[in-house]
Amino acid sequence: MNPFRRSRFLPSCLLALLLGACGGNVKPVPPPAAVAPPPPPPKIRIGLALGGGAAKGFAHIGVIKMLEANGLQPEIVAGTSAGSVVGALYASGMDAFRMQEHAFALDEAKIRDVSLFSGGVVKGQKLQDYVNELVGKRPIEKLPKPFAAVATELETGKRTVFVRGNTGQAVRASSSIPGVFEPVPIGKAHYVDGGVVSPVPVDAARQLGADFVIAVDISSKADGRKPDGLLGTVNQSITIMGQRLGAQELARADVVIRPAVLDIGAAAFEQKNRAILEGERAALAAMPQIKAKLEQLRRARVAAQTPRPAPAAAPLKACAPGRFGLGRLLGRGKDCDAGGARAAAK
Repeated sequence: MNPFRRSRFLPSCLLALLLGACGGNVKPVPPPAAVAPPPPPPKIRIGLALGGGAAKGFAHIGVIKMLEANGLQPEIVAGTSAGSVVGALYASGMDAFRMQEHAFALDEAKIRDVSLFSGGVVKGQKLQDYVNELVGKRPIEKLPKPFAAVATELETGKRTVFVRGNTGQAVRASSSIPGVFEPVPIGKAHYVDGGVVSPVPVDAARQLGADFVIAVDISSKADGRKPDGLLGTVNQSITIMGQRLGAQELARADVVIRPAVLDIGAAAFEQKNRAILEGERAALAAMPQIKAKLEQLRRARVAAQTPRPAPAAAPLKACAPGRFGLGRLLGRGKDCDAGGARAAAK
């Protein structure tokens, strides 16, 4: 071979051998595995716990109106007494504006049927029929939204949560103020107003599956003043009996809304327009708190579902300069293995 060509050929061979000696021992790095996006957090199911308060219950309509106006759609409803009436209508698919129309058109004679044979108390059958008419005669389990009406079993004093059966009858039982309404016979038991044991049914809303409970408290408070009339006296007596239990249950709500309706009498149905407006005002004032707590819950759920990143693999160490196999090629020195560790030359 021509000496000149040999001198050009030898460096080329050396370069090829050097590159092969280093590159041949390095394993190709696999591309990083595709990371699937985290699943969306479970939908937060908002529940309403609507408390009792006779004519003050129209405030619930105003609260629901403001929730809907701000893009919040409660999916679960639990009601006690007056709250069970509004709750049943809302669970049947009515929006707040339709409920308001029915409230304005409500004639008290439609829901009051005085029984002369039981001391002049209200029988309650008219209320039952009125509610069943508005919900399309559907039982509770057929309503679009999960609904519970809370009542008190008269024989034992136990809290009873109706989630199946005759909607109007459950509402009637939940609204049967002792001394004003006849106890409602269902099966072998009799039932009276749920406010005796659960003035604002937060726990019932949780039991139906609510993740976030907005409670609406319209119950009267003992403030040193004598209530007006028989109905007001009985209503306040029930409130006093359930006040401590109610406070404990309200503490388990995420947000409590208290419309300024305490001065509206239990039978003051003529003030329903004002009660609705007070419900709107109270809900609007609570909206920043509601949205902040909902966002906090959403973030907590996203954090709980986000997988932790896998530990990063140790980076490959480059071969040290001057040790790319030249020592092996020339018969002396040591080489680098694929991970950069020094291995004895054979």
